[in-house]
Amino acid sequence: MKIERLCRRGGLIALAALMLAGCGQAEPEGAPPSPLVSVTTVKASRLELSEDLPGRVSAVRIAEIRPQVSGIVQRRLFEQGTEVKAGQPLFQINPAPFKAEMDTTAAALRRAEAALARAQVQTKRLQSLVEADAVSRQVYDDAVSLRDQAAADVAQARATLARRQLDLKFATVEAPIAGRIDQALVTEGALVSSGDGNPMARIHQVDQVYVDVRRPASSLESLRQALATRQASASDGLPVAVLRGDGEAYDVTGRILFSGINVDAGTGDVLLRVLVDNPQRLLLPGMFVRARVPRASYADALTVPQQAVVRNGSRPQVWTLDSKNRAHLTSVELGELVSRRYHILSGLSAGQNVVVEGMARLSDGIEVTVHERQAPKPAAAASLL
Repeated sequence: MKIERLCRRGGLIALAALMLAGCGQAEPEGAPPSPLVSVTTVKASRLELSEDLPGRVSAVRIAEIRPQVSGIVQRRLFEQGTEVKAGQPLFQINPAPFKAEMDTTAAALRRAEAALARAQVQTKRLQSLVEADAVSRQVYDDAVSLRDQAAADVAQARATLARRQLDLKFATVEAPIAGRIDQALVTEGALVSSGDGNPMARIHQVDQVYVDVRRPASSLESLRQALATRQASASDGLPVAVLRGDGEAYDVTGRILFSGINVDAGTGDVLLRVLVDNPQRLLLPGMFVRARVPRASYADALTVPQQAVVRNGSRPQVWTLDSKNRAHLTSVELGELVSRRYHILSGLSAGQNVVVEGMARLSDGIEVTVHERQAPKPAAAASLL
């Protein structure tokens, strides 16, 4: 019995010794690994911003074809919808009445010239007689007066003849400018006059066209700055691209002419007029297009990916790393969002490392493990849609 009690006590002691040995060999848990983050290096690059605005095409010049004399239209001398040149005949008004009036005036001119010649001869003859006291001075003065009156009649007849010649010339209605003529608004046999309210046709000059767009008045300052920057390096003004409905650019070149000085009270917009060279007549008056208008230009812009920006309330911030790979929360001032990248106005400098991925486990001052992220090169020009 005593031996059995001793064996039981020895077993308990051995078990306790084994448990103490196991506790002595336990190792403390290791420290958690540092967060793994992806970073990008902030670099300065040129950034030109633009925005696509709806616009409508209008002709540089529109000429309404109107008759300068009254008469019956005999012929239409052009094909509708074609290109015409300045001075090209368009309509022929019956010239017979104007030719008859011109012939009558020409005959009156010849009669006046004959009367003037007779008066000149009479005056010359009386001059020698009055000097010899063969006729009175009064007779000579009357002859001089008749001569001067005949000269005035000749001048009047010549002016009337010139007017009749113009009427005959105006019977052929010519194009005042070069451009594309639309459909004829009168037909052969129509009676037209210079007092008609409706034109005979219209010509649109389309080798150059205007694209009129509207933009907020608040954006004019940035536009002026971009225009000043552009004019410092080039003399062709601020370039504008004209886009089709699918976003593809037309093969044309445009430049901003001016911005309206009056603000629309209802919309707060101002008119922006773009002059576009249109040699292939791709743009026609009345078309709706989109114009890619420059908005701002920055020589050394800093940009970061959109996902790098976190917000604490309304204050935007980014995680930056110092030389020892410790994370710090930095407040920044944001500019435009272009192609999923924010333009940083202040708060960062070129060469800083900004965390792009892995921000969930970060706290201020924590040391991180860096995984370099290859950021895409920012575009030289971007569009703000």
